[in-house]
Amino acid sequence: MDWRYTIMKCSFSNFIIWVLIFLVLWCSPSVIAIGAHTLCKRFLGLTKKQQQMCARNPEVMFAVGTGAQIAIKECQEQFKNQRWNCSETPGKRAFGYVFPVGSREAAAAYGAWSAGISYSITQECSKGRIPNCSCDYSKKGSSYSEGWKWGGCSANIKYGGSFAKRFIDAREIEGDARSLMNLHNNRAGRKAVEANVITTCKCHGVSGSCTLRTCWQTLPPFRDIGNYIKQRFEEARHVRPVRSKKHRKLVLRIRSISLWKKKRLKSGDLVYLSESPNYCDYNPEIGIIGTGGRKCNKSSNGPDSCKVLCCGRGYNTLVKTVKRQCQCKFHWCCKVICKVCSEVVEENFCK
Repeated sequence: MDWRYTIMKCSFSNFIIWVLIFLVLWCSPSVIAIGAHTLCKRFLGLTKKQQQMCARNPEVMFAVGTGAQIAIKECQEQFKNQRWNCSETPGKRAFGYVFPVGSREAAAAYGAWSAGISYSITQECSKGRIPNCSCDYSKKGSSYSEGWKWGGCSANIKYGGSFAKRFIDAREIEGDARSLMNLHNNRAGRKAVEANVITTCKCHGVSGSCTLRTCWQTLPPFRDIGNYIKQRFEEARHVRPVRSKKHRKLVLRIRSISLWKKKRLKSGDLVYLSESPNYCDYNPEIGIIGTGGRKCNKSSNGPDSCKVLCCGRGYNTLVKTVKRQCQCKFHWCCKVICKVCSEVVEENFCK
């Protein structure tokens, strides 16, 4: 299922975000409240609770939009050589569109989406751009035996994760197996941000002796979180819904060949209910755009190879001449002179 309409990518949504930013920066609180309430209703696919949260927190909604964007970009980078590569499926524009197939790709999408939004809100808090949220000053104390103490501006992961949880999880109200899957993967995305936080320290002391260090927690590049989620995708757990013996509530359990091989499901695991489709052929009903027209590498043996990516349909070869600068030389003083060379390039595209 397509990642771009799973998270807010369409130009209309971007327009709404920038209008909200304008309201936040230039309008009075009363105008912001009225304008945000009206505009939030125009987001496609928001639940009533999400619309209310959007109207009450227009400044945070900017971070939500930014988080969705970085999640899209990172998803495309992580899966660019695979049959499912996060490309947009035409016709599905709703915010938070539900994947019809509860596959591991859906798990990765929800996890990354949740991580991106949590990450962006946390980042905006640290920059002082969200009212009533700044640095995390709850980290106190020191370890003088080890020569360090908490200080500085630690990333407010608690606030970012809390808002992301309330906003994203507001969609999952059915209580069925698919809703449980989505909620678990949303939580796994937030856990991915927590698991990759960096502790940064600054030295203090005479002549740089570093007799004492002040430390605080910062967010890593989002690429690190993307790599982490991709690893969780590779290790995703195939689960099934069961009724708990104690409360008779529906819960998810890892599918297992035998009871003695059972493993406990962890909150940071990505989970899926159904096996993945092959993503080879266009199928708008389940959001698959197919691999037709995708660029492939005929000399590769990996997932980006023409054999794998084209699903046995073959490929077309395009030969073109590319001009580039070459044989560059430095001339005293002070310029570089290059020649223009022509190179024949061969590209292959799936049929």
